[in-house]
Order: sequence, then structure tokens, then C-alpha cells
Amino acid sequence: MENSGIMKIALASDHRGFDFKKHVASLLTQMGHSVKDFGTDKNSESVDYPDYGLKASRAVGSGECERGILICGTGIGMSLVANKVKGVRAAVCHNLYTVEMSRRHNDSNILCIGADVVNEELLEQKIKLWLETPFEGGRHARRVGKIMELENDNGT
Repeated sequence: MENSGIMKIALASDHRGFDFKKHVASLLTQMGHSVKDFGTDKNSESVDYPDYGLKASRAVGSGECERGILICGTGIGMSLVANKVKGVRAAVCHNLYTVEMSRRHNDSNILCIGADVVNEELLEQKIKLWLETPFEGGRHARRVGKIMELENDNGT
């Protein structure tokens, strides 16, 4: 499902991503999107990324927010947390190609970013591309459906 209009976007970071999170919130607001900030509000004190990533991911998984952006040092930790939440398809993307494919082929609804691995210019490019890229559907919808069915798997 493509959503090229105004969206409600969940936003969260740990202390490593705090400065980028503030920048992302400003960028999203300038683009006309609504932002729900799930923290942290601490940039000098170490915090545990699962505490904040989980809250934002639950908002996306429940439909309270249409998409989410999670920021930690590498993006990896946040993606691990996010993908534990039913209804979430989180992707760590370190370049524009993987950002685009995460939307076109995987219908990602959470973008995970590493504050230590991108600069501000690339950060902005990635977010704009991710928000503007539609899901292609077709054979990709079948594959995404199979991924989503795994949420009902009891581990056998």
C-alpha cells in the first residue's frame, strides 16, 4: 500500500542517535508529516535502545503511526528490537539503493538508521527517498505476506 501523503511517523533514538533524532523531527515536520517522539530526551546519558525502539515499534505495529524511524549508533540494535513487534517490517539501510528496495520490494514500515555511519546529508536523502518510494506489490506482496505469516508461527 502506497502512502504518498501526510503520515504520522513514530520517532525514537538512544543517546547515540539523539542529535539526529532532533534533526529528523524537524525535517519531517517541514515536510508536513506529524511526528510522535518516543524518546530518548537524553543526549549525554547512556540509555538502552530497546526501551525507546519498542515503544515506537509498537505504535507502528498497532497502526497508531503509519511509519517509524529509529536511530541508534549503527541502526542494527533498533532493527532487532523493531522486528520483534507484530506488524513491523524494519530495515537497516546504509545507502540509497537499500533504502529504495526496502520500500519497493519489502514494504518496510520502519527505517533504522545508524547515527555513527551516515552524515546529515545522506540522512536527509535516505529519509526523503524512503518516504516517497511506493511499494510495488505484485510478486513482492506475496513475499511480504509470507514474511508476515511468520508472526503466527509458533517456532516449529
